[in-house]
This record gives sequence, C-alpha cells and structure tokens, in this order.
Amino acid sequence: MNGYQNNNKMEMNEILDKLPRHLMSLVIDQPYNEYTPQDHALWRYVMRQNVRFLGKVAHGAYLDGLRKTGISIETIPSMYGMNRILKEIGWAAVAVDGFVPPSAFMAFQAYNVLVIAADIRPIDQIGYTPAPDIIHEAAGHAPIIADPVYADFLRRFGEIGAKAFLSPQDYALYEAIRHLSIIKADPYSNQDVIEEAEKRLTEISCNMGEPSELARIRNLHWWTVEYGLIGDHDDPKIYGAGLLSSIAESYLCLQPAVKKIPLTIDAANFNYDITEPQPQLFITPDFESLNRVLDEFADTLALRRGGSYGLLQAIRSGNTGTAVYNSGLEVSGTFTQVFEKDGAPVYLKTTGATNLNYAGKELPGHDKTYHAHGFGSPVGKVKNLSVALEEFSEEELDQIGLTEGEKVNLEFTSGVTVTGQVVSKTICDGQLVLLSLMECTVTYEGKTLFEPAWGTFDMAVGSRIVSVYSGPADPDAFGLNYPAPEEKTHKISHDEKAKKLHALYQQVRDIREQNCSFALLPSLWQELKRDHPDDWLCALEMLELLKEKKIEDHFTAELVQFLVSKKSESESMAKLIDDGFAMVT
Repeated sequence: MNGYQNNNKMEMNEILDKLPRHLMSLVIDQPYNEYTPQDHALWRYVMRQNVRFLGKVAHGAYLDGLRKTGISIETIPSMYGMNRILKEIGWAAVAVDGFVPPSAFMAFQAYNVLVIAADIRPIDQIGYTPAPDIIHEAAGHAPIIADPVYADFLRRFGEIGAKAFLSPQDYALYEAIRHLSIIKADPYSNQDVIEEAEKRLTEISCNMGEPSELARIRNLHWWTVEYGLIGDHDDPKIYGAGLLSSIAESYLCLQPAVKKIPLTIDAANFNYDITEPQPQLFITPDFESLNRVLDEFADTLALRRGGSYGLLQAIRSGNTGTAVYNSGLEVSGTFTQVFEKDGAPVYLKTTGATNLNYAGKELPGHDKTYHAHGFGSPVGKVKNLSVALEEFSEEELDQIGLTEGEKVNLEFTSGVTVTGQVVSKTICDGQLVLLSLMECTVTYEGKTLFEPAWGTFDMAVGSRIVSVYSGPADPDAFGLNYPAPEEKTHKISHDEKAKKLHALYQQVRDIREQNCSFALLPSLWQELKRDHPDDWLCALEMLELLKEKKIEDHFTAELVQFLVSKKSESESMAKLIDDGFAMVT
C-alpha cells in the first residue's frame, strides 16, 4: 500500500489564472511520486516536532494556519490539493525547481502565489538546510498567510520587491547560491565539489560593491518573512518561515545568545549567511507594524523617489527598467545616460529595444520594433509657459501652436531645445503624454541629441520623473521572460541499498496506517540494524509503534539502546533523538 499517491499535474484556479506568462515559465509539476517513503517519514518527523514545539513558541496564527491551509502532518502535501483550500484565503501555490530569480520570487508574492520548491531536504539536513524545500515553503510560509494582516504585508512586499533594482553582482550571487543549494541537497554530491561551490559563493559575497536596492530589500525580507520574531522583547514568538521550518534553529533562535533587536528599516543593512545560524534577529510588536516598516523602506527606493536617483539606479543595474513621467507616460528599456541640472534630470536616454506605455499598457505604434535603437527625451518645463506642458488641455495646446503640421520651437528651462514640425499628439485621459515631430533637431549645451535624418522624434511630455523601477511597464508586450534555469535540481538516483531502506520505511508506514502486522517489526529491525546501521529515523518509527501498543520487551529495549548510542555521534543528533523520544514516549 502507498498511502501518499497523488496527482502531480498542475491544477489551475482563479488566482493562478492571473499569473503572467513570464512567471509561468518557472512553474513545474510537483514530482509527487518521486518522494520516497523516507522523505515522507522525514516530513512527518519535522511536522510532528513543529506541532509539539512550535505550538508553544510560534505566533498563534501558525497552528491555526496549518488547519486552515489543509497541510497534512502525516505525508508531504500535494500543493495543488492545498490550492483548493488556499484559494479560500485568496492565495495559491506553485511548484518550482529550487531557487528562482529574486525578482521573480517577489513577483509571485505580488500575485498572492507562494512558490514552493518541490524537493525535500536530505535526512542529514533534517534540522536545517540552506536550500529551499517543501518543508520550508509549505510548512513555513503557507500557515502564516492565513492571517489576513500578514498576508497583505507579504503581497505588498512582493509588489515593492519585484520593482527594486538589482545589480549584475546580485544575479551572480543568486546563481552561486542556487548552485550550492542544489549540490548540498544531493546526498551523493562529492565533498570537493561542495567546498568549491562554497568558496565561489564566498568570493562573490565579498565583492558585491555598494548594496543594490534588491540586496537591501532581500535583507529586510530575510529578517521579517524568513527569520522574523514578533511580540514582546523578553518573550518573542516566531513567525518567520525559515525559523518555522527549521527544527534546529527554531530552538536556537530563542536562546539568550541570539541578540534580539527591535525591527526598523535598519534591518535592511544587516547581511546574512544562509549556511550558519543567525547571530541576531529582529522583533516586530505586531503584524501591522510590518507594513509601516515596509512603507518607510519603500520611500527610500527609486520606485517612490524617481528623479535622478531613480535613473542612476536603472543605469547601474544594466537591466530593463521603467521611468514614469508625471504625465503618466512610462518608458521601458535599458537606461544608459541621464543629463542633469541642479540635481534634477533634464534628458534621459535608453539603448536598444524600448517601448512606451501608459497605465501599464503599451501605446499603439510604440513597441520595441519601432524604438529598436533606443529612446531619448527631455524632462522638465518649457520656458515662457505659465504651467507645465502636460497640464494643457487639447484646446489650449492648439492655442499655443502645438497643432499637427505646425512648426514649433520648444526651449526648456534646462536649456534643452526641440525644434521641428508636429506630426501627432498622444493624449491619454485628457492629458498630453507624447508629442511626435518630424524634421526635428534636439540640442543641449552645444550637443546635438537628435538630428532630422534620424526620422521622427517622439518627445515624452512631463516635467518630472516621479518613479523609476526595475522591469518593463507591460511585461507581456515587452516580451519579459524568465527562462527556466539551466542547472536543474538533481534528480536523485538511489542505489539498491537505499531502495531497500526505503522499502523498510514503507513497511513500517503500512503497519502504522493499517494497524496490523506488528509481528513483522522484529524482522524489519534485524534487517535495518544489519544493513542500515546509520539510519535512526526508521528505528524511531518502530519504537513509536511499540510504545503505542504498550509493548515493553527486550526488542523495545534494544531499539532504545540503539537510539541512545546514536546520540553520541553529535550534539545535533542527540537533540534529534531526544526530541524523538519526547514524541513517542
């Protein structure tokens, strides 16, 4: 009997239907039938420990959330079965292959979707793993989102984080972390390969340069969503998913040796090491305070600051960004230059394919093909006009000569001049956002920025850049794509010895679920201690069955003695077994 067969095919619902195409490319089918009986036993051990221990030290929403989200204690959940319940609280889950690009991770959150790494940690990392896995995602993140205030915080964090600028070093760091997590999650990885990957990660981490926006918001995410504490400083509770899913660190984090700091936006300046226990954690008094800290932090980002700061962040990133004029026009492309005067931008330029948008939708005729070689336009007010050009009505524009077929000479207060013949005006919601001119010349401080031979000059209209953010305004029209990572999580090929061990786990599970055939346990134990003397979890499950049946004989004593002897191997093993004894006795 296999009590955990599940359909691993993705099931869509109204929440998943809203996911944009560029995120769907990262979604995989959960490889449910590849989980071994040992994997299910590992899940069961961790979840039972969570209920036993976290019921005392986690935020009250945790256990309540386990019930509301339909997460099984006994077997690894099918996340698409979870979706039938998650949708009732406005969320959904998808399976992904390990770490996904940080911007994509945030974007999923913005759409109320949890990304769940499909794999499960190996048994030698049962207490803590640096890799994302289904324990971390399903047992850590999912239960807490049942709290509506926290769920709103998580969604808003995704919206803001997805628009934070990253640097080229950020992507190199992501790839190094992903590579290390993949090989560490493979129980058959060579130690030399692991050490080389750790060395590579250290080298990149030590040469990141000035922290990008994404690096800082990633830190804030770590100290809240992943490793956050909540409540009273002297008796905090756990709500961070990284702590909720780590039976080792959920205990360590509350010890006096770990410094507890009140949460402020300063947490964004604290880096972290995913391979080590954290030396300090941050405490928020309540979930409402998380939104206040997030808003204060968001005010420091290009998304809200705009202006020269935002454009320089876009240039530094070297990736697609969007600059938003106060008229509402959105320019999406790779920004390469900004001319400034008195600290404010007066002219911006992109290189390569660019498109123009309004309210998140591409303007007809202004796609990447039309603006294939880049885009440039002034920013600011025109001299001798009482109000900014974008504030004129269409009738008023005609009165000042901005009419199709008329020649105009626009001199901006910055010194930029635009001379040419009006071809067309683009008006959105009653406001001029774009002026197209032919036979046009654009100059600034003696430099020619546009010549008539280059074709039509499309001039963005707006006196200020009110926002700049990472990514295109209209992802589908721009063709945004997150290709599936080249390096895949290793598909574990178990040897015959491992398969026989898994068969023992399955037999023990069958005895428990069917509540019969207890007479088989002694022979199963003889096989386990003869062929798999390093395994402790299957022995613990056998002991649990004997204790439930109140069988106290030499067989029971032998199992206890075996587990006690395993405690001498390491401090972490001793705690795992002591915690196991606490569950079964």
